[in-house]
Amino acid sequence: MADTPTPDPRDGADTPGPSSPRSATPGNESNWERAALERIALAAITEQRAARRWRIFFRFAFLAVLALIALSVFHAAGDKVAATGRHTALVKIDGEIAADSGANADDVGRALRRAFDDADTAGVIVQINSPGGSPVQASIINAEIRRLREKYPSKPLYVVVGDMCASGGYYIAVAGDKIFVNQASIVGSIGVLMDGFGFTGLMDKLGVQRRLHTAGANKGFFDPFSPETPAMDQHAQAMLDEIHQQFIDAVREGRGKRLHETPEIFSGLFWTGAKSVELGLADGFGDTRYVAREVIKAPRVVDYTVTEGLSGRLARRFGAAVGSAAVKALVTNRLSLD
Repeated sequence: MADTPTPDPRDGADTPGPSSPRSATPGNESNWERAALERIALAAITEQRAARRWRIFFRFAFLAVLALIALSVFHAAGDKVAATGRHTALVKIDGEIAADSGANADDVGRALRRAFDDADTAGVIVQINSPGGSPVQASIINAEIRRLREKYPSKPLYVVVGDMCASGGYYIAVAGDKIFVNQASIVGSIGVLMDGFGFTGLMDKLGVQRRLHTAGANKGFFDPFSPETPAMDQHAQAMLDEIHQQFIDAVREGRGKRLHETPEIFSGLFWTGAKSVELGLADGFGDTRYVAREVIKAPRVVDYTVTEGLSGRLARRFGAAVGSAAVKALVTNRLSLD
């Protein structure tokens, strides 16, 4: 009787095992196929979902771009005033007068030029409701009003004051032919200020040392973390006095003999609209409708004010302007007609 050969356990091909197809039962083979199909199906579903999400994203992005383009076109179209026949042109100056606000010299100047250039404009009203702001922006607007009045001598420009026409706002107002106020309006504040913060005392208490290196002996002037010096005070006061004199000259030129000068007129004080008429700071009482109807004799009012651009609205929505202004207010001095 022949000996039966013993299988070599190292020979995997001849040794059936759990992983060998020959050893899989019909049930195990079905489970393995099902699991493989499930993995394939899940991968396909995941890929489809990702593709769908990207399609949705790109569709929304495309719609957003179209919306921005439409808004820009609408804004550009809204910047043009349709012909309306004989009318009174209105330009509004609201809020702080500054380069990065709606009441900036570029936009106000553009609105004024459009208003005067319109052949149907019988007269222009500048409606001011402002506490003041940048002396530079106010001076530029003042000069532009005077230039346009000389270019169009037959088109008067009147200023109508709302709640407030102070400092930089009044700097602009004196360029008009006449100023109309409400009895309760706030008018005046002919002065200049420079404000800021000093942290040296707090730093001493906290044991914080300021390390400031400059090239130029006066480069560190007005650093809020360094103590003030007599030289700094003297230089600042000289600048303030110079700008204040520019403001005074503009008021005297604009108001002329109508202004009843007193020692307090140019001190930075402000008065009610009723008192401002007595002092010659204003000419009379009336709102926009009254001036258009009774003074200019063109009751139809057309607004030429340049509205805030799309970029400005987006910047404000995302807080860029607010954040920048907050930082500047904390670490820098500010020069303004407020």
